[in-house]
Amino acid sequence: MIYPSIDNLLEHVDSKYTLVIAVAKRGRQLSNGSKATIGKIYQKDVAMALWEIEAGNIGYERTRDGIK
Repeated sequence: MIYPSIDNLLEHVDSKYTLVIAVAKRGRQLSNGSKATIGKIYQKDVAMALWEIEAGNIGYERTRDGIK
């Protein structure tokens, strides 16, 4: 994967793990019929989710700080 750059994606999330979880959840939403938030349509839902996160259109909310 060359684009979007992992460095650019990590500016929008706090870790690589969070990025993977956010992309997976958004990819599932897109495959279940959710509308895209970017103008260009990509063939793969995961690619579209990556570009949405890179554009800043997709956010996340951390519900817990960790396992205690």
